[in-house]
Amino acid sequence: MRKLIMWNLVTLDGFFEGPKSWEIDWHDTIWGDELEQYAIEQSKSTGMLLFGRVTYEGMASYWPTQKGEVADFMNTIPKVVFSKTLKKADWNNTRLVKDNVVEEVIKLKKEPGKTLFVFGSADLSSTLMKHGLFDELDLALTPLLLGRGNPLFKPNSERIKMNLLEARPLKSGGVILRYQPERTADTSASARAAKA
Repeated sequence: MRKLIMWNLVTLDGFFEGPKSWEIDWHDTIWGDELEQYAIEQSKSTGMLLFGRVTYEGMASYWPTQKGEVADFMNTIPKVVFSKTLKKADWNNTRLVKDNVVEEVIKLKKEPGKTLFVFGSADLSSTLMKHGLFDELDLALTPLLLGRGNPLFKPNSERIKMNLLEARPLKSGGVILRYQPERTADTSASARAAKA
């Protein structure tokens, strides 16, 4: 069974982008050789990327014109975008899924292969969190109070305890945090279905 991991840069006050969609200029606060090397390490265990529409459109408009190891990875790896409104997905090696997000992710987790990663995609992540499908949350905590923006974690009626797997400080002042969600009877219902 493949693991599903969220990877996101997040500010100290909990935002993954500014007030405007795709407002991520603050990533420069933490981005550098260490974080790039971490992304390259991470790519070696990644089999597929999962996106919501907004993150997909931002990534698809940026990466095809970029060069280097990370760009090569982003442009060639298999990708799935979940959207009811997107008409087509033209970025190389992308499949569009319009319905049954939870069922599709459960199916993908059951397939053989390397780890599944979700980048950005806070709304998609919220759905997957509610169904207990994430095996790990990897966050690059950025030493910045953004003041306002789009929160990474959406309101949820569940309280989900996290177990710390790793805390790796960076020279930029950021910290890579790896957490494993504790499974409860409610949050693990879909996880159990995935194992069936």
